[in-house]
Amino acid sequence: MDAEIGIIGGSGFYEFLHNATTVLPTTPFGSPSAPITVGEVAGRRVAFVPRHGQRHQFPPHRVNYRANLWALRSVGVRQVLAPAAVGSLKAEFGPGTFVVPDQVIDRTWGRKHTVYSAKGKVVHVGFADPYCPRGRAAVLAAADADVQPVDGGTLVVINGPRFSTRAESRMHAALGGTVVGMTGVPEASVARELAMCYSTVCLVTDHDAGVDGGDAVTHHAVLAQFAGNIERMKALLTRAIAGLPAYEPDAAATCSCRHALDGQELPFELP
Repeated sequence: MDAEIGIIGGSGFYEFLHNATTVLPTTPFGSPSAPITVGEVAGRRVAFVPRHGQRHQFPPHRVNYRANLWALRSVGVRQVLAPAAVGSLKAEFGPGTFVVPDQVIDRTWGRKHTVYSAKGKVVHVGFADPYCPRGRAAVLAAADADVQPVDGGTLVVINGPRFSTRAESRMHAALGGTVVGMTGVPEASVARELAMCYSTVCLVTDHDAGVDGGDAVTHHAVLAQFAGNIERMKALLTRAIAGLPAYEPDAAATCSCRHALDGQELPFELP
């Protein structure tokens, strides 16, 4: 085991890890977005992969989600925390708000949604509760006077790379959405297919275009808002990592996420 906890996020997290080294695992799905950086955070072994690549060269619909998660699993990761920039679908959740969703609505298309595509082997996983309860609990318990995340909500994942129209934004709110982003699927569902615990931490960077007649979203504004809050996100994740339960071998795992594949015949062996 090289690492027990994985972080999937932006390039600003390179400085997050201490005593870091890099490794480039091979996967059946090609290369991950970048080499995996392994180091220490709060006394825990943590692996980091920049979701969009080292130069932010992969747009949301071109991220190799399957390779990223397979690579993290291959270095020992079983618990993933995935920070992400999102737009708010509720007027009361403005820029700088942190949301820890408990549900997701998938509105993507054309992405590689499963690691199980071998003929003759059908693998189904439960996804009624898409996020790991222990990961969510650790993030929520890490709140302090500066960051008090919203507990629960629904993340609507759109395909991108364009932002929503005002009509689409209003529709997403009417569907019950709390925030909207472009990267949460198939990241969460592939993690479940690999029997990994996965939780996302959403940082609101803007009000989506259909919320109370808000301004149109711009790429520059999103990046600027996330950059302005990166240290708050790092501090929250540091405390969450420190509070996560101790690593459990697969056979002894107690979280339900780790048993998503129980009783099923897999077409290949997992790393």
